[in-house]
Amino acid sequence: MTTLSAALLLFLVMDPLGNIPLFMTTLKKVEAKRQRFVVIRELLIALVVLVAFLFLGQYLLRLLHLSETALTTAGGIILMIIALKMIFPRADSSLQEEVEGEPFIVPLAIPYVAGPSAMATALLLMSREPGRWPEWLLAVFLAWFVSAIIIYFSSYFAKFLGEKGLVAIERLMGMLLITVAVQMLLNGIGQFVGRVPA
Repeated sequence: MTTLSAALLLFLVMDPLGNIPLFMTTLKKVEAKRQRFVVIRELLIALVVLVAFLFLGQYLLRLLHLSETALTTAGGIILMIIALKMIFPRADSSLQEEVEGEPFIVPLAIPYVAGPSAMATALLLMSREPGRWPEWLLAVFLAWFVSAIIIYFSSYFAKFLGEKGLVAIERLMGMLLITVAVQMLLNGIGQFVGRVPA
């Protein structure tokens, strides 16, 4: 996997367009002049969390003695679930949370930006090829940066695309993600079959 493809994968998993309505709703109770500051602060916190998980998550997996085959297969399953939720969303499974006053870390930084799926993807990338950590770090930063721009200008994107446009793009992102998930599953199964003695 190249740096660009890893960044694209992380971007799809972070789903910034799908988070636009969540951010806008959560920030309604925050003073207009503080909203930009809150968004920037939460985005930076999310970046720190993703980078920390990128470098520390692999040690947890080593303690659990998980193989690359297991990681690849599990990653494919996780991405498949995420993609299906993007394509077939349910109202009762929304991440929307009621927040009194100004939000801090939860829910904007975690889980809206640095959610479990993004953390798991970063962990998977680093665990499979830890020697390429500069590339994975760049991929995390690129995905975060593009997501940050979209979220920072969320009101403009919401007006330009409209509710139906946002939904359509999220479905398309889900379709792209599901093909990646299938490929990861096939790779994991292929690695497992290759190790099983005939």
